[in-house]
Parts: sequence; structure tokens; C-alpha cells
Amino acid sequence: MRFTDFTTFDLVLLAQGIGVNVALFLGTSLIGLSIGIAWAIVRFYRIPLLGEVITFLAELLKNSPVLVQLFLVFFGLPGLLHVRVTPVTAAAITLSANTAAFVYVIAVSAIESIGRDQIEAARVFGLSRWQVLRYVVAPQAAAFAVGPLVALLVNQLQVTSLISVIGVVDLTKIGNILNMRTLKPFIVWTAVGLLYYASAKLVAWLGSRFEKRLRAYSAWRGL
Repeated sequence: MRFTDFTTFDLVLLAQGIGVNVALFLGTSLIGLSIGIAWAIVRFYRIPLLGEVITFLAELLKNSPVLVQLFLVFFGLPGLLHVRVTPVTAAAITLSANTAAFVYVIAVSAIESIGRDQIEAARVFGLSRWQVLRYVVAPQAAAFAVGPLVALLVNQLQVTSLISVIGVVDLTKIGNILNMRTLKPFIVWTAVGLLYYASAKLVAWLGSRFEKRLRAYSAWRGL
């Protein structure tokens, strides 16, 4: 067997690589969703100063390149704060923050799509702001936001391909290693691309199923 030949172990390496991407995607998506929704709730309650700070931070994150954010966290934070930041930690911080910024924008748009008359009517009937948020705003906003959120998550999965530049051994990094060893870039990058494509299609399919169930539930509840 020649050094440039593919082996069954190469398939294992590719599987491990996509596993790293998916694990980081799932973890940072959950963190980003939690933070983004929390930011949107702060905006809903109109907390002075804090709402403006969150809006500025979200604008900064969503309008700057993810690659620059990665470099800033991985190379900038250690120099500024004199702390050690591993490649995985830098990737997790960057992707979580970036996801949170876009989730915040989607959540705010979803909340603002709810008619003010519904909120005012709920307050007239004696519901607190928390009850209005939980029983009136949240179900309708979720039905509105699920489509854009699915599209965002598919994009964020693809963005994980950038983490290889700071040394995370993910699918792209392994693809680059195999490319240099086998000298067969078309085959290697086709395989890498297909794995990303299959993962993105799975996320889109699961999101579509969830959206249909949520919209059916919302329609049944008269939302």
C-alpha cells in the first residue's frame, strides 16, 4: 500500500472530526439560545441601561466576522487578561456569543410581532408581566421564530468549519491533513463537504419537523 492511498482509518478520522464539529455546535447552540433568549427577555422588560448595553453587544457580534472574533478570543484575551485560553475554549466562547447575538435579534423580532392589543388586554385581565410573557407572548413568538432559528442553526453548524484555524482538530483540520498526505484534494474535500452537507440537512430536517409540530400545536390552541 502506498502512503498516498486511503485507508479505513481515514474514515474513522473523518467521523471523529465531524463529531467534534457536532459536539461544539450542540453545546454552543444551547448556550447561545439560552443567552439570546435571556437578552430578549431583558429587552421585553425594558430594563434601563442594561437593554442598551445588550443591544450594542449583539450588534457588535452579529456585524463582525466570526474569524476575527475567534482570533480576538484566542490571541487577544490571553494577552489582555493574562489567562490561558485553549483552542476549544476559544471556539466555544466565540460560537456561543455569536449565536446568542443572532438569537437575540430573532427573539426580539418575534416578540415585537405580537400585537400590543393582546398584551394590553392581558394586563387588563390582571395578568402580571411574567404571566403575559409566559402565556401570551412566548407561545406566539416561538411559532414565529422557529423557522429563522432553524436557518440560523444550520448556518452556525457550517461556521464551525472555521475553528480549525486556531488549532481545533475538527473535520476541516482532518481534511487538510488527509489532503496533504494523499495529495488527492478533490476526493478529500468532496468527502468533507458531503459530511457537512449531511449534518446540515439533518439539522434542517429536525428543525422542520419541530416547526410543523409547534405550528400545529399553536393552531390547535388558537394562537
